Amino acid sequence: MKRPPLDAGTIGEIIQMALSDEVSFEQIRGLHGLGPDEVKALMRTHLAPGSYRAWRRRVRRFSDQRAVYK
Repeated sequence: MKRPPLDAGTIGEIIQMALSDEVSFEQIRGLHGLGPDEVKALMRTHLAPGSYRAWRRRVRRFSDQRAVYK
């Protein structure tokens, strides 16, 4: 089933949630119905390439250090 396109406000909210260290991918899924891969794809298309890479590095580093993170 095809998901309707997200409006700019929703995209901005998802980006803010994803950039926050306190919000997990599961919380984003519960609120907006997007899984981790969909959030990563959204971030890749809406962030500058360097910002996206820095965000992925940070998420990866924190997830290696903590049992429960994103």
